[in-house]
Amino acid sequence: MTYLTTYFDALWVLTLEAAPWLVLGLVIGGLFKSLIPTAFLNKHLTKPGLGSIIKAAVLGAPLPLCSCGVIPAAMGLRQAGASKPATTSFLVSTPETGVDSISISYAMLGPFMAIIRPIAALFSALVTGLLVLFFAKEDVIQAEPVKSCCGSKQAKNMPEAQATTWVNESVAGIKYAFDDLLQSILKWLVIGLLFAAAVQAFVPEDWLLQWGNGWVSMVVMLFVGIPMYVCATGSTPIAAGFLMAGISPGAVLVYLLAGPATNMATLGVVRAQMGKRTMWLYLLGIVISALFMGMVANVLADQFQFNASNSHVHEMISFVIQLLSFLLLLFYAVKPILAKKTIKESESCCHTE
Repeated sequence: MTYLTTYFDALWVLTLEAAPWLVLGLVIGGLFKSLIPTAFLNKHLTKPGLGSIIKAAVLGAPLPLCSCGVIPAAMGLRQAGASKPATTSFLVSTPETGVDSISISYAMLGPFMAIIRPIAALFSALVTGLLVLFFAKEDVIQAEPVKSCCGSKQAKNMPEAQATTWVNESVAGIKYAFDDLLQSILKWLVIGLLFAAAVQAFVPEDWLLQWGNGWVSMVVMLFVGIPMYVCATGSTPIAAGFLMAGISPGAVLVYLLAGPATNMATLGVVRAQMGKRTMWLYLLGIVISALFMGMVANVLADQFQFNASNSHVHEMISFVIQLLSFLLLLFYAVKPILAKKTIKESESCCHTE
């Protein structure tokens, strides 16, 4: 019972710490999703060259889409005329960071990681886009519509036609964030919190230090992150667990970049829609930039004396706000289950009659 008590205490504390920042991130993410028109993205990503790569990276970074949910959005841009470099840049920056993941990074990983994470994501997107620009032949692909592996809701655009004011669009965006976006990240968010709590409760602080703080630990995190499907927000508590267990900030950053940006679905779609060469360049760009930014993170962490013990923002938010945020998230997490149960009961009642 002592071990279980320790574990659930750690889980409860981590969940309360993350809840307000996740709510804030969902609200901001929903606003971005609804107020930035798809036509605007299409307009600025269709021109070939460095400009479109930079625009794709910057415009994709705040969008709250996971590595699987970004596939239909990116392929939609490709079909609208976006170049290969711009499409791959968008594919990298969008899942690697987002307003929701930045806010929860601040809560669980501290200000240092919250700042360097989006910078590293933009760098990764630019490197990948430039590799594709210089080494992949541009061509016109008649791409078939791509479905999201996160469910049909993820692939749908926000309702725009009937929204008469920005207030209506904002409300619709926030509703989307809590109804759809939360469901798309919920699985890995829960897994991440469970993992982080287990690490905090049971893993000795110096156990993972055996990997060191150099290239070996980063390569380990690279092999851990690349095959996984995990979104930027859901990867954050997992990263917090790694950080608390003794993995260096640079190695944790490698995981945060490689995990969300790569999975078998993304690589498969890139290969099918833009060619095998582009797929390998896409993977190479992520690997190179992740390792480089990992080394930069370690140097900066040493310079500013960053450590995991001061990475959490404990006392900034009151317990009441933390609890209310948790209850709000819990309500929207179980809402689809309750809705399905109500529908089944209604159908059962109708059949009985």
